[in-house]
Amino acid sequence: MSAQGRLARLGVFGFDGVETVILSALVTEDPLLLIGRSGTGKTFLLNSLSEALGLSHRHYNASLISFDDLVGFPFPDEAQATVKFLETPATVWGAESVLIDEISRCKPEHQNRLFSLIHERRIQGISLPKLRFRWAAMNPCGGDKTSVEDYTGSEPLDPALGDRFALFVRAADWDELGQEERLSIADPAGEGVASDDGGSLRGQVEAWRREFLRRVESCPVDITAYSTAAVTLLNNAKVRISPRRARLLSRSLLAASIVAGKTEEAVFRQVLMCSLPHETWGAEVSAEAVAAAHRAAWDSVTLTGGRKWVHAFHLEKDLSAKLALLLRHCPDPDSGTQAVEQLLAGEPKERAAAFAFAVYAGAVQGRLPVGAEGVNDLGKVAGPILTVDGTVTWQERLNQKDTQHPEIARYAKVLAGLKGARLERARQFFNWCLASATVPRDPAALEREIEACVSLIREAAKR
Repeated sequence: MSAQGRLARLGVFGFDGVETVILSALVTEDPLLLIGRSGTGKTFLLNSLSEALGLSHRHYNASLISFDDLVGFPFPDEAQATVKFLETPATVWGAESVLIDEISRCKPEHQNRLFSLIHERRIQGISLPKLRFRWAAMNPCGGDKTSVEDYTGSEPLDPALGDRFALFVRAADWDELGQEERLSIADPAGEGVASDDGGSLRGQVEAWRREFLRRVESCPVDITAYSTAAVTLLNNAKVRISPRRARLLSRSLLAASIVAGKTEEAVFRQVLMCSLPHETWGAEVSAEAVAAAHRAAWDSVTLTGGRKWVHAFHLEKDLSAKLALLLRHCPDPDSGTQAVEQLLAGEPKERAAAFAFAVYAGAVQGRLPVGAEGVNDLGKVAGPILTVDGTVTWQERLNQKDTQHPEIARYAKVLAGLKGARLERARQFFNWCLASATVPRDPAALEREIEACVSLIREAAKR
């Protein structure tokens, strides 16, 4: 039986599109967080999984939970001069799986206590050796402006807590479901039915887990190369990914490949998208940046021979070094166009703009190995820089002590050491930065990269 359809067999519908990711979390036993509107089946899915796997399960509502609910009542153990806890059927000590429901509505002090439970499988510094699965569910944080429901009580997670989850799955709402899924959900015959598939899922997860443990000690190079490239490219695009997450991503990719039965681009892309924790603390991640990072990371493990330059192109940080690779190794305009498109999508706004500004004129003159579409893309980014209103001079702005743009003094310091055409280019670019409210991290370094790109284009014209 294929991985797809196993959840439906448990009576859980609406998760077919992310089934491989969910099953991967069962294989790695790394923490899983479901995010979605009320009534989308988050809790039902996780409780059903615990039944199907035959787990000793605990389900806590984080908005109501007290610490005593987790650990029981303390009492002194006089014989050993320690403190023990009076256990109840609800305490966490014997649990194999734990679901922290409504985790985004948890009181801050309890959120801190849940940190060690989720991250370390410990509570009060005491190990929980039986605990295998740590799951949580939450509504979108900070209010959902597209819905009549009020999620203002769903607060952003502490980033340190959110980053401890390995995978983040969005539960589909009604308008995102297919007709067959809608009919299955609407069927009242499934109400209250136990999630019993005769042990099929349990046996399969155990088999996948054995394979995972066998292979994780020597994880395939393609997986670690993909993770390394994706994390590097996202960080370059100012989407901060922690070093810890690179390892979690590799584990999830390995498990997903085992569950899917093959290494597949669509699976890698989905696992990457489900590995980003930013939504848990209310941050938005550019879909274009993620797509560009995936494309370049996937190319890094699939391109061969002369096409390996693309991998080096995307991992290179310096814009002029990127341009040198493009000029010297790009085999055809189609490849160059694709590389430029990914650069413009994956780099931070000011760096993408600097590259386009520096090379656009040369691209128009045919000095870059890019096609018409690539030239057009460069023009869309460079155009606003080339046409920005420069009637207000730098000296006037400085004399007026323009408080709206406190970074003017930093730009002026860079301009003071320039002259000629280089000065005019820098002034034009920094004028655009001011007009577009774009603030480069290091203006001097970015100006040097622009000038180095211009020099490379000039050299290319001589050949």
